[in-house]
Amino acid sequence: MAVFEWRGIDARGKEINGLRDADNVKVLRTLLKKDGVLLTKALEGNAAKKANARNVDFGKYFQRVSSLDVAMMTRQFATLLKSGVPLVESMTALIDQMENPLLQAALTQVRDKVNEGSSLHESMRHHPIVFPALYVNMVEAGEASGTLEAVLSRLADFLESQARLQGKVQGALAYPAFMGLMGIATVMIMMVVVVPKVTAIFEDFQQALPWYTRALMFSSDVVTGYWWLLGAMLGLAIWQFRRWLATTEGRSRWDSAVLKMPLFGKLMLMVAVSRFARTLATLLKAGVPLLRAMEITKNVLGNVELMKVIEDAGNSIREGESIAEPLKRSKKFPPIVTHMIAIGERSGQLEEMLENVASSYDAQIDARVQAMTSLLEPMMIVVMGGISGFIAFAILMPLMRMNEFIN
Repeated sequence: MAVFEWRGIDARGKEINGLRDADNVKVLRTLLKKDGVLLTKALEGNAAKKANARNVDFGKYFQRVSSLDVAMMTRQFATLLKSGVPLVESMTALIDQMENPLLQAALTQVRDKVNEGSSLHESMRHHPIVFPALYVNMVEAGEASGTLEAVLSRLADFLESQARLQGKVQGALAYPAFMGLMGIATVMIMMVVVVPKVTAIFEDFQQALPWYTRALMFSSDVVTGYWWLLGAMLGLAIWQFRRWLATTEGRSRWDSAVLKMPLFGKLMLMVAVSRFARTLATLLKAGVPLLRAMEITKNVLGNVELMKVIEDAGNSIREGESIAEPLKRSKKFPPIVTHMIAIGERSGQLEEMLENVASSYDAQIDARVQAMTSLLEPMMIVVMGGISGFIAFAILMPLMRMNEFIN
């Protein structure tokens, strides 16, 4: 069976396209006709690749499927199913209005697999970038329990909350990063352009220059004359760091160090705890078994040290322990979190308690992000002001001495 890239016209006269498996073009035309699509063009496998190579769309290399795109699609999917629209027709409606071509292509292939008799979750499992394990397992639980619409609504809520959380953290880091880059660029311009021109007048100055001026001139000479070497060293350092980070030991040490950082460590832990609690609560409410839910939750934390804790907790649960005890022994999770989980287990309201933990930590993340932003802004101003002041001081002091010497 081959994969065809096709174009056609639907019943409303709208031109549509997509990907579909078929034995040949004739079978493809028959399959599309059943969906109310008139085939106008079909390219098979390598032919499609060659055609695309002649018409390269460089924009596709920058396209991604964001969490908000998937959340919006999931919300619309749930709404269509709740309205009584059949599964395949719902997916066709979603495909017609998708603006992201990558998401549209994935949905098209999923719909085609469902049309051929596959279950929805099995069809989605072939697209892990768009539909991760958490998504697929929740859809599987929804199909098994007959509550797919409700599960999709929960999924949409979850994806939207995670996107908001990610946006808050990225927003907190964006301004300091921008200020830092602008500051570095300003200092480099001063060192390469301004400082050499000003310090050139010191060459005929017979008196010894102060140490800070000599240090500034040396730094300027290094940056101006060996910028290519500095760039190569920086690139090599980044490459070595990424290579070390790819190792198991390197990743473990780095993730452990991240949690101990003065400003960002606490924030990263809070984000991980919130993600753990909300993900586990969402999976359990969808009917996913606890051990499977723990395994999926482990993979969304993004920190090897915390992933080890969840993995150990899963092993302890298999041996008959509660969730709270292994989390408490690890000393990675805050005590209030383990206490609330223990209470939820004893009262039979674990999902609600986990959601309370997530909501509480989301509020704390908001407050901490605002505090960090308020603190980082003046810190960046002070640092950049100090560097600029040092450069100005190192230049002006010899000029003032020169003026006194001339007078």
